Amino acid sequence: MDYTHLGRTGLKVSRVALGTMNFGELTDEATSFAIMDEALEAGINFFDTADVYGGPQSPDMAKGYGTSEEIIGNWLAQDGTRRDRIVLATKVYQPMETGPNDKYLSAYHIRRACEASLKRLKTDHIDLYQMHHIDRATPWEEIWQAMEQLIREGKITYVGSSNFAGWDIATAQLTAASRNLLGLASEQSLYNLTQRTIELEVIPALRHFGIGLIPWSPIGMGLLGGVLQKISEGRRATPGLQAQIAKKRPQLEAYERLCRDLGAAPSDVALAWLLHNPAVTSVISGPRTVEQLRQNLKAPSLRLSDETLTKLDKIWPGPGGEAPQAYAW
Repeated sequence: MDYTHLGRTGLKVSRVALGTMNFGELTDEATSFAIMDEALEAGINFFDTADVYGGPQSPDMAKGYGTSEEIIGNWLAQDGTRRDRIVLATKVYQPMETGPNDKYLSAYHIRRACEASLKRLKTDHIDLYQMHHIDRATPWEEIWQAMEQLIREGKITYVGSSNFAGWDIATAQLTAASRNLLGLASEQSLYNLTQRTIELEVIPALRHFGIGLIPWSPIGMGLLGGVLQKISEGRRATPGLQAQIAKKRPQLEAYERLCRDLGAAPSDVALAWLLHNPAVTSVISGPRTVEQLRQNLKAPSLRLSDETLTKLDKIWPGPGGEAPQAYAW
């Protein structure tokens, strides 16, 4: 496994991160344990979760959300050496209870959400605490004050963002700088061959501020995982995925044909394409099974030629470059 710095920080993380969104909802605890064992053995040291992961919330709010963190906490508790071998990341923002202050990024909610995540994860610190979405109703001075307090108490080490726009990243960083804080270490964004909008402004902002990029949904919600072959073999897709397949079938046919010519699995090509981008720190593998994780681990060793990268750009064109040159002079 290769490792790289998380943005401009001194922290090194694996180029493949283990995403645990499926834990508790699509993947039971025993299988989740096996996936984490396999990930650790393979050299993955970057584990990503969120307080909201784990399944649909029940009407009484007693079950569902928080399950992924609980499973990770149970796994960590099995062996006292595991915690110091991983970089543990989670997120805050989503509603976890029914009260008016049980969501978003007020200092009140950040403090309480962090304490709850620490309890579920059975640890005393979170290495990367990420804001799951932007909260434009809460001033940055309040958000950074809350994060600074958690850092001072040793409960979190780095702060990250997720699903931020380029101007949100810039605003966050300028406010952090005014408080003499490091600010954001990373941004977790939707980014794959089929979804390249962040190339306009988010990636330029990340590069300018030295913030690491962690793409989520690297295989496009399954579209880039050899979906045409899977359907031909009798595996059914969801109605939403079927609609996407119908819309993008010519591109998918060209993409899967190129992957066959390369002798590589489509999912590996999708991940390798992301890892060729210097802005990308790690790609998130969110396996439901150990076998899926093992497949994703092949991607870092797959080298794509300039010719192949050009062909991929023709099949899955981006927005035309960075803003404003992409749409103006």
